[in-house]
Amino acid sequence: MRLYEYEAKKVFDTVGIPVPKQHGVIHSPSEIEKLEIKFPVMLKSMVLVGGRGKAGGIKKVSGKGEAKSVLEKLFKTKIRGYPVEAVLVEEAVKSSSACYVGVTMDPVTYNNVVIVSSSGGVDIEKVAKEKPEAIFKKEIKENNLLLPGSAANELSSLLNKDLKLDSVMEKKLADIISKLYNDLKICEINPLIITPEGPVAADAKIVLDDNALFRQNELLKTLCISEKRHDVAEPTKNEKIAQSSNFPYVDLLPEKTVKEKDKLYVGLVPGGAGYGIFSIDEVSNIGKRYFGGRVVPVNFMDSGGGPSQERVSKMFHLLMDYPLVDIIITSRFGGISSCDIFIRGLVQAMRERHEKGLRVVPVYGRMVGTDLPSAKAFLEKAKNETPDALKEMDIVVGNQKIMADVIKDGIEKAFELRGWKT
Repeated sequence: MRLYEYEAKKVFDTVGIPVPKQHGVIHSPSEIEKLEIKFPVMLKSMVLVGGRGKAGGIKKVSGKGEAKSVLEKLFKTKIRGYPVEAVLVEEAVKSSSACYVGVTMDPVTYNNVVIVSSSGGVDIEKVAKEKPEAIFKKEIKENNLLLPGSAANELSSLLNKDLKLDSVMEKKLADIISKLYNDLKICEINPLIITPEGPVAADAKIVLDDNALFRQNELLKTLCISEKRHDVAEPTKNEKIAQSSNFPYVDLLPEKTVKEKDKLYVGLVPGGAGYGIFSIDEVSNIGKRYFGGRVVPVNFMDSGGGPSQERVSKMFHLLMDYPLVDIIITSRFGGISSCDIFIRGLVQAMRERHEKGLRVVPVYGRMVGTDLPSAKAFLEKAKNETPDALKEMDIVVGNQKIMADVIKDGIEKAFELRGWKT
């Protein structure tokens, strides 16, 4: 889970890493009037993606009139598809030079790595590719809780070959490197600018491990974060519902997407994370190959290992409540999970919606694997008992048809019902 820049800077401030003066976070241009500001200031769009500066999401302004004009534009801006809904207003700091400092984990060795570069304020991945000699790394073996002073001094000295700072400033640089490692572990400062008074974190990025959020209760409380955040933005309405029901879900389209009349929007309820990714790719590929690119997958979803019948039911309810969804493609490759529980959850959702007069979306899918005989018997019995409630459900039992063909057939039927040419 990523923190917004202003949240990360609060954390930096508590551990003694200097940051520019924070004037506040505003959610509309008019709120600038309420802040006591000494210009110039930086206006920084609060979105959880990189490239804000290149996209015009970070601006320096010299007065209130200019600030209002810039804010009007920022609040109408989208950065990599994400709308700007909040802007950080902070002091504009003079700098003579800049560098990069980050801490991450090596996915091969699982050791923490401190990375520094005198090429600050630019895309560090680009620097690594085009000028690898400008990047210095220090792997901390056995993941020591504290960074040895010698390591911090060594990295600071390497940076100073290009920065050419005096000994006092070099020591301050080493102190920030130590604090970044000792207190935060997965974070970066880009740029860490050099001012006459010392290094200042002009930007801040912190990523929290989703699986370790239970350890961060005090931090989350301090930052007024009450729920897990989506990787790059606040969770959508659907994502919040899924979180409360304990299954992974991601909307692939912006929350306020307007439906295009000649396109088919496909919701996906796969049998696992891998199947979920496959389903997105296959729906998209089949749509391009056979249906003129008029098929749009709308979500990623994962039931998790061994879901309950109630959870499966909620997964289908979520997509049928989503107005964008035209049909649902589902698959249950039963290994850890039971086909029997899966089909009972689907039947439960369709019966409940039929009884309450709620919208029922056609479901096309296949199930194979664990508990398949009992699942097949239940499905046949359910169709006989409540044929009207289940008439929009078409589930292939067993391996007689590959999943790609199930997807293609489901899309084809949806096109035929609409009178569309394939």
